Amino acid sequence: MDQTGYLILAISILVGLLVIFMVSFVIYRRTPAPKGCEDIKADEEKCAACSNEQCQFAKKREE
Repeated sequence: MDQTGYLILAISILVGLLVIFMVSFVIYRRTPAPKGCEDIKADEEKCAACSNEQCQFAKKREE
């Protein structure tokens, strides 16, 4: 295969990956949250006993 063929192959692979990303992102955004997970709030009792420093709820408690 000559250089033009490789260029066309590379561009088609990139375009294919971009299309896969866009379709998966649209599907992700349209998927509803599971029942019971719509409005999850931090539980103060559980958060006080938790030692996870990377937790998003722990950061909100410190503010």
